[in-house]
Amino acid sequence: MKWRHGFALGTLVAFGWLGLSVPAADSQSPPRPLPGEQRRLVVDVDLVLVPVTVTDPYNRLVTGLKKEHFEVYEDKDSQEILYFSTEDAPLSLGLVFDISGSMASSGKMERAVKAAAQFLETSNPQDEFFLVRFADDPELASSFTSSVEEIQNQLLYSRAEGRTALLDALYLSLDIMRDAHNPKKALLVISDGGDNRSRYGVKDIKAFVREADVQIYAIGIFDPLMQRGQPELVWGPSLLGELAEMTGGRMFPVEIYNIHELPDVAQKISIELRNQYVLGYRPSNKARDGGWRKIRVKLNPPKGLPPLTAYARSGYYAPSQ
Repeated sequence: MKWRHGFALGTLVAFGWLGLSVPAADSQSPPRPLPGEQRRLVVDVDLVLVPVTVTDPYNRLVTGLKKEHFEVYEDKDSQEILYFSTEDAPLSLGLVFDISGSMASSGKMERAVKAAAQFLETSNPQDEFFLVRFADDPELASSFTSSVEEIQNQLLYSRAEGRTALLDALYLSLDIMRDAHNPKKALLVISDGGDNRSRYGVKDIKAFVREADVQIYAIGIFDPLMQRGQPELVWGPSLLGELAEMTGGRMFPVEIYNIHELPDVAQKISIELRNQYVLGYRPSNKARDGGWRKIRVKLNPPKGLPPLTAYARSGYYAPSQ
């Protein structure tokens, strides 16, 4: 096997796939109502697709792996992998951007806008994007578009003020994602703190995230832990990390002293999204009971590689009829 760039720097987003080379709307409108069971996302097709990201112990992206290097389990049962791909598929992405008052300090807004621009500049012609800005309330600033310039212009004219309705913004963004045209879907959240304004709670957002087939990536711009006074600034990073992990995505913390690294982090996330593995299997459990099916991906890497980590969505709901 030929290894490209050795262990060069890299990052990966999980849309249900896996790969191997170790390289490096109205602004005042409330979020839409909590979707009921009738809107729950279920898998009602023969093939379940699982995007996967693989990293090494230094958090570097690993590409170049083959199908035989993966095992997939649904609940405790091993599944036969019938589909395997590392193709860079078109992406539907929602940019969830914090414009609360705290983003006005220490050059955070300027650097965050540059990071978002860096991410968008790596897009493909078939990609589509929307922008949700949030402070006291979430606002759909731009619906789905393939125009990178439209999103960038909306970001440039953003003004930082107000509090932080992060959870409401996630609810709105996941709801908008229902209208996506591409099967590969992800949210990129850029925020500097925890929620202190939302109508919805943590339990609500976790339920909605679990039911959505959307990967969440987050860039957290945080003060050092000892300087986080408000409670939400303490638990905010862990919440973003937990939500990202549930979906097979990741959270990248950037401390304020390293804020210059934001554009590089955004580029890493873009590289991850473009270098995923996708595993497909037909579930051995044919029951149509509407139950939650837990997914686990196990790696069997080639000899000589260090321990690797796989990121994949945690599961899906089976059809109920």
